[in-house]
Amino acid sequence: MIYEACVGSYQEAIEAAKRGASRIELCANLLEGGTTPSYGTIIKTRRDVRLPIMVIIRPRGGNFCFNEDEVEIMIEDIKQCKEIGVDGVVIGALKENEIDVKTIKTLVEIAKPLSMTFHMAFDELTDPFKGIDILKGLGINRILTTGKNENALKGKELIKEFIEYANNEIIIMPGKGITTKNREELIGFLQINEVHGTKIV
Repeated sequence: MIYEACVGSYQEAIEAAKRGASRIELCANLLEGGTTPSYGTIIKTRRDVRLPIMVIIRPRGGNFCFNEDEVEIMIEDIKQCKEIGVDGVVIGALKENEIDVKTIKTLVEIAKPLSMTFHMAFDELTDPFKGIDILKGLGINRILTTGKNENALKGKELIKEFIEYANNEIIIMPGKGITTKNREELIGFLQINEVHGTKIV
């Protein structure tokens, strides 16, 4: 099982590792849904945490529709992450309620060969099944989702549909509201081996 701990600081990453996390999603500003952490935070976390580290690439809170300047910022952040030696990046961009294919394609090309997760912008898609097909085609490794609901527990029926539709060709990783107390129930229901959350360990 991979327990991916979503953390908002270096110290939280250290604590999650001690509690048995399998992988870290490193963010800043979790109250904003997560934004790209500082260069120093990424370097020190990479140096001190002996776990795979995924860094969120998101220049600001708010919506997921990014302009050209913001895309340039994300490109530079991905380049820095590659230099530091993180294991992957967490990306996402929309145009209205569809995937911004041009932007994601650009970010994927820059990020290769890192592991890539498409974040919870996925839950805003009008047609998530079409989204699964697009992201699979673009080379994204996994999709983080609540099942278009308040949390993954409430969205578990739709998440199960996503998993069946994805047919093991892209990982569907549930997140939000999953804790040490309820994670096993969800894992059993969905028959998965990756879960994500701020209280996953």
